[in-house]
Amino acid sequence: MADHQEILDLRSYAALGDSFTEGLDDPGPDGVFAGWADRLAGLLAERRPDGDFRYANLAVRGRLLDQIVAEQVPQVRRTGPDLVTFCAGGNDILRPGSDPDEVAERFEAAVLELREAAGTVLICTGFDTRGVPVLKHLRGRIATYNGHLRAIADRNGCAVADLWSLRAVHDRRAWSDDRLHLSPEGHQRVALLAARALGIPVEQDPDAPWPARHVPTSAELRRENIQWARSYLLPWVGRRLRGESSGDHVEAKRPELLPL
Repeated sequence: MADHQEILDLRSYAALGDSFTEGLDDPGPDGVFAGWADRLAGLLAERRPDGDFRYANLAVRGRLLDQIVAEQVPQVRRTGPDLVTFCAGGNDILRPGSDPDEVAERFEAAVLELREAAGTVLICTGFDTRGVPVLKHLRGRIATYNGHLRAIADRNGCAVADLWSLRAVHDRRAWSDDRLHLSPEGHQRVALLAARALGIPVEQDPDAPWPARHVPTSAELRRENIQWARSYLLPWVGRRLRGESSGDHVEAKRPELLPL
């Protein structure tokens, strides 16, 4: 990882990944999803004179690791940004029969390419899914992949935003209705975590306690789970069975490094 002074002088940033980095379920004022990467870019831009910070968000929902490497990594080689965030492999890990060891090998090969082209690379671990219906059964696989990601970061001098240890996202309010993508407040907390991982001072704590709220009863939770399964889980499974992706026919929202 670059030293503190170099981090503060970042002038360009490219975000690579899937729906997590694209920013799904965090609507911006222009109707385009914002998300944690856009929010992080805003924090970084605030530290530069007006017009002296450029940002690209190449992430597209539904993308697998190999697609991200094929479509997005070449853009980094071409433009050479000061910072790259590379959060990928989650969709691969969710697929039946996936091998986190093998996915991690491909992830590290991409990191080696990015380290040659960019000044600083930040990667994200996967979330702890212990409280998430269906996905809680993949918790061990995600933990194995996270272990590889931390080792990859150590070997290659990458910064790490450790989402697994972010307790704030265990609260239901950190997630949108589909329980797969973050809410606006969830995205804000991840942006703060990423800024801290880069050595950028932030005023708010990403793990600050949530305000008190009504605790749903068991009956309310059952109704919520049934509604969620009908509205989101079954369509998600259907797309998998049909070999479809939510990112089909979707393009990157900010494909070039432009002033922010």
